[in-house]
Amino acid sequence: MTASFPDDFLFGTATASYQIEGAANEDGRCPSIWDTFSHTGHTLGGDTGDVACDSYHRWEEDLDLLADLGVDAYRFSVAMPRVMPVEGGAPNPKGLDFYERIVDGLLARGIKPIVTLYHWDLPQYLGDQGGWLNRDTAYRVAEYAGVVAHRLGDRVHTYTTLNEPWCSSYLSYGGTEHAPGLGGGPKAFAAVHHLNLAHGLMTQTIRGEAGDGPELSVTLNLQMNRGDADAMHRLDLIANRAFLDPMLRGYYPEELFAVTRGICDWSFVQDGDLEQIHQPIDVLGINYYSTNRVAMSGRPQFPQSATASTAPGASDVDWLPTEGPHTDMGWNIDPDGLHDLLVRTYDQYRLPMVVTENGMACRDELVVEADGTKAVHDAERIEYVRRHLEAVSRAMTEGVPMRGYFVWSLLDNFEWAFGYAKRFGIVYMDYETLERTPKDSFRWYRGVIANRGL
Repeated sequence: MTASFPDDFLFGTATASYQIEGAANEDGRCPSIWDTFSHTGHTLGGDTGDVACDSYHRWEEDLDLLADLGVDAYRFSVAMPRVMPVEGGAPNPKGLDFYERIVDGLLARGIKPIVTLYHWDLPQYLGDQGGWLNRDTAYRVAEYAGVVAHRLGDRVHTYTTLNEPWCSSYLSYGGTEHAPGLGGGPKAFAAVHHLNLAHGLMTQTIRGEAGDGPELSVTLNLQMNRGDADAMHRLDLIANRAFLDPMLRGYYPEELFAVTRGICDWSFVQDGDLEQIHQPIDVLGINYYSTNRVAMSGRPQFPQSATASTAPGASDVDWLPTEGPHTDMGWNIDPDGLHDLLVRTYDQYRLPMVVTENGMACRDELVVEADGTKAVHDAERIEYVRRHLEAVSRAMTEGVPMRGYFVWSLLDNFEWAFGYAKRFGIVYMDYETLERTPKDSFRWYRGVIANRGL
């Protein structure tokens, strides 16, 4: 299959602050919940983001890579610990200066800045007060969003409120995989609601500071499940509609309350919250990597006590093995799942979309060629991205308004609980020397962008 994309379709790539910046203790930055999590033995090999890719110091080199790649846009995140490092204190000018340099540097290179305001690195001082289990966190994060929007204004093409709130609720407070690793099972529903509330409040503060020029979005990693219809429906309620419906329709589905009645009373939803959450946005970001295969089991729906779970209310659902091939993360490769997810989401919510993350972890090896140049031959990643771009194109031909596609990631980086063991980048990172080496996929993607298609 071949695919072509219109001139206004945004080709880009993406990163996140804690995964690439390093400089964890410089220029007034305070610790985040991920600093604490990684420094207390919760990551593979004890890896931390203290140095990461050192992009805080090498940002110009990274922007030059983007210019060489020829992207239309770059999606990066702002670190709240750099901007608001003191509880109740004034914004940190050095933190704001850094992100302003990024935005201005992108614009000087003809690249549109896409700013994610929350990509999981919550200041530890908010974590100490309960993090996303504490309603006040939503208001503090909204105030921070207003500070950033006031400084960067309409130079930003798109402000994204949250990245993958499924992860920062269910993985972080329901399970133990992500910071703070609470393992509280159904306690995660309070985090879900407070993240939703933060999204609504953030959109209002951003509009108040930056006006109507920039677009507003949120990025969700919606689950695409296959298999038993009852299991799929249960997980759609818990993993997807718990975010989509309040944000885009102004209510929680009654079925969600019904299937969680034994473990959550939803008393944290206060009068007026849903009106605050349900704010107009311009585009919906979709992060997609793989699909799941699920089925109902013979177990009871709820465990006997509140135990760690990333799907509270679905203890009777089994996750079955998926057919290969699989990436180095163990995730199956299913481009049709992306097509199906885009079509289904548009049919239900009628909002333009952009694929804000899609990519593949490979066991990349740096080789030295006969002429002495360094290279990484990642043909599997090229095939992965090609097939998923075809899936996007197919959805577009069926009437889905797609605004763009962003490869995850520009650089190999700190992959959260997996530390530095997994490589998603189209640029290879030597973590000893911090040298960047574009992979074959970088050059291939540059050709896709230049040709506006495959």
